[in-house]
Amino acid sequence: MTEIVLSIVMLAALALVAGAVVLWRRTGEVRNPALMVLLAAIAVANVLIWTLPSSGGQAPIEQIKAAGES
Repeated sequence: MTEIVLSIVMLAALALVAGAVVLWRRTGEVRNPALMVLLAAIAVANVLIWTLPSSGGQAPIEQIKAAGES
């Protein structure tokens, strides 16, 4: 289930970046597209935090799965 959520977050980040480019090119506005790109970067950072392994070699998402199995 968590893989699905992380996949949806990544798709949303891609959609945010694409939407920011379209909005910027159509209107020439800078603030809203920049905020959209910032939100996409934060979403990607959150996915990386959950999936990259720590110094112990285990990612937080793996720890959650292991705790759910026991």
